[in-house]
Amino acid sequence: MSADRKTLDERQQMSDLERLRHSCAHVLATAILKIWPDAQLAAGPPVENGFYYDIDLEHRLTPDDFEKIEEAMKAEVKANNPFEKVVISREEALALAKSGRIAALSERSIESTFKVDLLEDIPEDEEISIFKNGDFWDLCAGPHVARTGNCKAFKLMSVASAFYKGNKDNPQLQRIYGTCFKNKTALEEHLVKLEEARKRDHRKLGRELNLFSIDEQVGQGLILWKPKGALVRRQLQDFITVELDKQDYYQVYTPHIGKLDLYRTSGHFPYYEESQYPAFAERDKLEKLASEGSTCSELMSMLRDGEIEGYMLKPMNCPHHIKIFASEHRSYRDLPVRLAEFGTVYRWEQSGELGGMTRVRGFTQDDAHLFCTPEQISDEIQGCLGLVQKVLGTLGMNDYRVRLSLRDPADADKYVGSEENWDNAEAAIREAVESLGLDYTEEKGEAAFYGPKIDFVVKDVIGRDWQLGTVQVDYNLPERFDISYVGSDNKPHRPVMIHRAPVGSLERFCGLLIEHFEGKFPTWLAPEQVRILPIGEDQIADAEAVAEKLKALNARVKIDRTSDKIGAKIRNSRLDRVPYMLVIGKREAEQNQVSVRHRDLQDLGVHSVDTFLEAFGHEVSAKLLQPAPLASE
Repeated sequence: MSADRKTLDERQQMSDLERLRHSCAHVLATAILKIWPDAQLAAGPPVENGFYYDIDLEHRLTPDDFEKIEEAMKAEVKANNPFEKVVISREEALALAKSGRIAALSERSIESTFKVDLLEDIPEDEEISIFKNGDFWDLCAGPHVARTGNCKAFKLMSVASAFYKGNKDNPQLQRIYGTCFKNKTALEEHLVKLEEARKRDHRKLGRELNLFSIDEQVGQGLILWKPKGALVRRQLQDFITVELDKQDYYQVYTPHIGKLDLYRTSGHFPYYEESQYPAFAERDKLEKLASEGSTCSELMSMLRDGEIEGYMLKPMNCPHHIKIFASEHRSYRDLPVRLAEFGTVYRWEQSGELGGMTRVRGFTQDDAHLFCTPEQISDEIQGCLGLVQKVLGTLGMNDYRVRLSLRDPADADKYVGSEENWDNAEAAIREAVESLGLDYTEEKGEAAFYGPKIDFVVKDVIGRDWQLGTVQVDYNLPERFDISYVGSDNKPHRPVMIHRAPVGSLERFCGLLIEHFEGKFPTWLAPEQVRILPIGEDQIADAEAVAEKLKALNARVKIDRTSDKIGAKIRNSRLDRVPYMLVIGKREAEQNQVSVRHRDLQDLGVHSVDTFLEAFGHEVSAKLLQPAPLASE
């Protein structure tokens, strides 16, 4: 593809829409060169929801330039030039790139430096080709649509900075993002979805609703849960805890750090070293070695090689839970042992990959690890899957698909454990999903390094996919840690370990929920469930009396004591996404009634306080997604 080389197999699997977007990237490049002939072009591949092209250009591009660029793109579309493939030798390609003919509209005096470099990435035995559309030539493996006229339904979306080949030591380029669809109707539908996503952006709503914040002095990717956001998180944790208690889980707590040797045994170090916070050692040891002349690089190597003992922020909870299991003598009669923890873990995500709550560096997992006999695997997996379904169903997230993430035998170095263990684990998860009648797909290469996974990929209210609940079967970590139980034959046996997390990261899940509900959480989850709105000062005491009755039901309730008019009080409550507003005027106070309003259903009429309390209590205890009906009076 345009300087973004992929294998032949990957190119052959390009969808029709990806082919269209790849072609539109060439249309964009053509337009850029018509406006700025000296621009240097790097990569122009299709990506999820669109395409981009990386450009080295002295002019700093802004969205103000998009109209001019799009007009030049429309001219190329109207020209309806064919995309022509020309296979050439490596020598010919290099000569064209050095002469400035590749990634250009005509031969020019400046060398196409990025194309010269990218030629070196093409394997010796692979075909080299250029694609032409009109006067534009580009080093490209294809494929493309037939003509530029097929790329009518396009739009430029944004511009950003990007390092060449993603390496910070390389030049920084300008990346123009665009999108393209088969027709204008599909494009408009996509743009409407993007606008809806913008309105629902959890970063925007998180600020407006005072749910969370991220502070540069604390650190990017580290979430500060504000009181309202903490209430949402606590309700989720309490809900999951009740379900765990029903399934006889034991809650545990483990430290935030551990010795490197623990993670060497598990394989997390060095398998995931690049995505973990740097290891550290005891200060006196480091100071002594540094005083003896050891450099920082040498100290890190000694930590990595185990020459000095080190520690690290935990990237996973599982090694700690294994140690809890191993701390006691275990019999087959004790199994299954189910250990659960809302455990915080830390990953060193690149700064460019961070995004609000959905991609962070410190996050809390609703984590659990089950230790069982081989005969218990199927029942335990079914219990785990049932828990995931319970959580998602309660939140109305019933539009999901199940994905089996398996190892890729062709990339064996990515995984630990024997082939036999992997075969057994993959067979076990297939049996479990089939026994529950779940439709599923299989994806090779998506397994964790220690075992295959069952992933729930949930579609939110505006059609976006999120990978949430996961269940993993693991024969390998019990072997690496040499844990065992005594079987009925009085001999030691190896348990099987199941990892499971119904929502995964609480940070990411709450970010998703903010966007899914547009900040309008169901009443049981809302940080403020009821706001009482006295019309005047004379009704404050009556409002306090109603508030006390609600608090007896553990409701989260506030009284608007401001001097604002009632219309302003209602408007402010709706802006704060409060589910219920109870208006109390002189007549309501005299008759022990409230005028009930809902943020979505408007005016629900005047009802006795007891009638509202009964309906509210039922709605919260049953965790309903819609308001409970108020009884007729």
